[in-house]
Amino acid sequence: MSESSVQEVHDDEAFKALIKEGVTVVDFFAEWCGPCRSLAPVIASVAQELSGQVKFAKLDIDKNHVTAKELHVTSVPTLILFKDGEEKNRLVGLRDENAVKDFALSV
Repeated sequence: MSESSVQEVHDDEAFKALIKEGVTVVDFFAEWCGPCRSLAPVIASVAQELSGQVKFAKLDIDKNHVTAKELHVTSVPTLILFKDGEEKNRLVGLRDENAVKDFALSV
């Protein structure tokens, strides 16, 4: 499945602009992380299903270590749910589609 409905964030400025308004789920991942690779198609599927309700993005912790450190992301995959720029919830580890969908709709 395509990840076109999941925006890749490349820097802190883009990250802050993305989460500023509405509900956003950010997938903090690493290229070397097996569970992260397994979670990617799950995120893409849920992002497509919830398009228009929830924004989805992914942030590579190795390329954006400052943002990850500021948010105390210590393991991957970590999903953080933001509403209007404020962290509302966090989910760590590989999860199935239902868990990700429930998480995204939890605010």
